[in-house]
Amino acid sequence: MRSLNFWQIFLFLMALPTLLSLSGVLAAWLSPDGETLRHLSQYVLVDALSNTIALVIGVSIVTVVLGVGLAWLTAVFNFPGRNFFSWALILPMAIPGYVMAFAFVGLFEYTGTVQTQWRVYFGSSAGFPDIYSYGGVVTVLSLVLYPYLYLVVRNAFQTQGRRSLEAGQSLGLSTTAGFFRLSLPMARPWIVAGLLLVVMETMADFGTVAVFNYDTLTSAIYQSWFDLFCLAAALQVASVRVLLVLLVVVFERRNRRARRYAEVRQPISSARRIALSGHRARLASGACAAVLIVAFIIPFAQLCLWAVAHFADELTVRFWQSVAGSIGLAVTAMLLISCLALLLAFAARPHNGPLSQWAVRLATLGYALPGAVLAVSIFAAVAAADSALRSFGLPLNLALGGAAVMLLAYSVRFMAVAFSPIESNLLRVTPSIDAAANSVGVAGFNLLRRVHLPIIKSGFFTAMVLVFVDVMKELPITLMTRPFGFNTLAVRVFELSSEGLWQRAALPAVAIVLVGLVPVLLLIRESDHHEQ
Repeated sequence: MRSLNFWQIFLFLMALPTLLSLSGVLAAWLSPDGETLRHLSQYVLVDALSNTIALVIGVSIVTVVLGVGLAWLTAVFNFPGRNFFSWALILPMAIPGYVMAFAFVGLFEYTGTVQTQWRVYFGSSAGFPDIYSYGGVVTVLSLVLYPYLYLVVRNAFQTQGRRSLEAGQSLGLSTTAGFFRLSLPMARPWIVAGLLLVVMETMADFGTVAVFNYDTLTSAIYQSWFDLFCLAAALQVASVRVLLVLLVVVFERRNRRARRYAEVRQPISSARRIALSGHRARLASGACAAVLIVAFIIPFAQLCLWAVAHFADELTVRFWQSVAGSIGLAVTAMLLISCLALLLAFAARPHNGPLSQWAVRLATLGYALPGAVLAVSIFAAVAAADSALRSFGLPLNLALGGAAVMLLAYSVRFMAVAFSPIESNLLRVTPSIDAAANSVGVAGFNLLRRVHLPIIKSGFFTAMVLVFVDVMKELPITLMTRPFGFNTLAVRVFELSSEGLWQRAALPAVAIVLVGLVPVLLLIRESDHHEQ
């Protein structure tokens, strides 16, 4: 009973930061400021909300076209370069959105390489699309986010197997008609799951929209805090953002419960794929190559060229301080969050009641909240706790905006990232294994250390890698809660790109991308393992 109470208390404590974040956001409306509300409604919320909805719609359409189309090509057909493109199309995932944004802006703005050459060939009066536009931000976010959908949906098409294709042919359907009438509807749950992640990332994005000067609810939170110097206003804007997220999540879950799907487990082998030839094969290879070139090769090559050109200027003490700050922060967050996720997954196993399930869901809900929301809400919660302690005369000074607040916000934001691979691997630990260990007196932490951890070590390592890279790329939490004078590579990129110094920002951006390639390579390795 003592062990049971301990783990139940632990589950509650793990859910508490997320609960406080949501409560802190909603508490801003308990004492509304009429003047602030009028200002928000007239100058902030309407434009920010409409821009956010428009951005979500645009990015969703483009990512569905790219992700689903490329997944169908590489999973079902054989064409020149298919084996290469099947994993290479994942590479854009390694580039953070704000890095892709300033690379594209540096290339396509009026003084950029592309427009400069355009005017040389077509004259100074030749028009060119404005990169600082709705189309520009949709393009950049879509190129960064389509791999999330591509990975999930490609797996769906592979597991549908040859039988779905043969069923369509038996009905007299062509390959194209079979795709739209059979394969696509069967893959709908995977498409919705991947698209939900894309939508969450789009609504949570801060750096990309900041580079394009495109105001959304997330950027409005930052502006309310740092421009208006009003924490209450930032929280009120954040509450609108949270409400929008909850509506999307509720809609997705209700939609999922309303439908049931059968999965045919007959993966498509290389011998059973449809072989393309002639212009169709060239078109398939060309489409994959075009996406890879635009989404990864061109921006990364441009970053490398800029980094080499300004290598001597940027390789300063400040750069190495940013590297040290990024790595130190990422390693600390990696160890903290991965260990907490391990304990969370272990604690939830013997206590699968409704309260435990809700505690786990709440503890992993933070991934649906943008960094700016978490930064503001946790800042408010810590400030309230600090004020309460001071009112009792306790000599405790909570360092607002310090490393502790950053780590707390990271824990809420990335707990789901670490929890998912650990929970999946824990499925290998059957109840009979636990019973056998208990029969010889192994229980509690000893059970976790001596039995569970050796079995799930690959999932635990995956969780550490994912958290490390996500923290390396994370911007709004670090930017809004970092101690004075503390810099990371992401903050350095944001500072330089905000001033239009795209070329000088290239070196820290390349460093982030190279680190981001680590989980991509792991995903490639895992994908190749399942396809063999």
